[in-house]
Amino acid sequence: MELKKIWLSLAQMGGQEQQYIHDAFDKNWIAPLGPNVTGFEQDLKDYLGENCHVTALSAGTAALHLAMVQLGVGLGDEVICQSFTFSASANPIIYQNATPIFVDSEPETWNISPTLLEKAIIDRKIKTGKYPKAIIIVDLYGMPAKMDEITTISSTYNIPLIEDAAEALGSEYKGRKCGTFGEYGVLSFNGNKIITTSGGGALVCKSRERAQQTIFLATQAKENKPYYHHKEIGYNYRLSNICAGIGRGQMKVLPGHLLRRREIHSLYSELLADVKGISVMQCNRRTYNSNYWLTCITVNSELLNITADNIRLHLDSVNIESRLLWKPLHTQPVFESYPAYTDGTSEGLFQIGLCLPSGPSLTNEDIERVVAELKKRIQNHKCQ
Repeated sequence: MELKKIWLSLAQMGGQEQQYIHDAFDKNWIAPLGPNVTGFEQDLKDYLGENCHVTALSAGTAALHLAMVQLGVGLGDEVICQSFTFSASANPIIYQNATPIFVDSEPETWNISPTLLEKAIIDRKIKTGKYPKAIIIVDLYGMPAKMDEITTISSTYNIPLIEDAAEALGSEYKGRKCGTFGEYGVLSFNGNKIITTSGGGALVCKSRERAQQTIFLATQAKENKPYYHHKEIGYNYRLSNICAGIGRGQMKVLPGHLLRRREIHSLYSELLADVKGISVMQCNRRTYNSNYWLTCITVNSELLNITADNIRLHLDSVNIESRLLWKPLHTQPVFESYPAYTDGTSEGLFQIGLCLPSGPSLTNEDIERVVAELKKRIQNHKCQ
């Protein structure tokens, strides 16, 4: 009999999503505007804090792109980007014909290294005569970056900060929600994220004016006239009223999803505590209150004489999905010709790291099965 599939991070509906979707159909609000869109934006604003203004968009990548457009990033500009992340964090830099400058991570949070960040800023000024136009940081796997040091550097050199919190809705740094630290914050509601709209994202802005400008750009930059009149380039980036209805229902279960992801991380930590050579990634919760979107482990290959990929392949053979960590962008063929300030941290983590199944629908028995199979792979190798 085939074993039950354990997925890495499946979406989980709360039951109220259908109410908002049915309401949209009943009132014929099927377009990329409507009460679900404005309601979802207000729900997010209420959750993140009153000083935030949120615009719901078709994807987190769209949000990053519109942040760069509003910061005036263009040809001849450089934008610093964390290297240890998904390619979507850097792609919008290329969309704007600018140059990405990749910066490595530090080993505590796996996020951008403040030391290398400042080094890169100073060196780019020496080499080009000007500072980078913006800085993109990422809260990787839900773990907040070292915000105090990073925001200080951003302020010192007067370089706007974009916080890519696509994986970090609900995470907090010293009690403050991720996504609220930069000039702009980016959220994602892809199907595998903390909450989903099936596909979607949001741009978190500091002011109502910026949010309104985001809406303007995301709806093809149509001027307020009785005919189609355009003074600048716009984009078709608005979230649909149907997808926003899913988001409104998901906001009702967000606290439960966060609680369950953290419970799963704690259970992995407990079950793997006695396994020499396996370490569960975690930080001081008083400072870095991660949502633990994905629980990640590192594998000491020298001690165990097996790799993270050996474990991944074994888990796959027993119908358990896992994933290697992000391959650093400065090592990707599409980006390897761009400047990079690295010290080997992210390349080392890529070689030894693995993401374990972490979706909120997983039971304790599912997690115990994952750990049992992981231990079995280690034990079988020892017996060979």
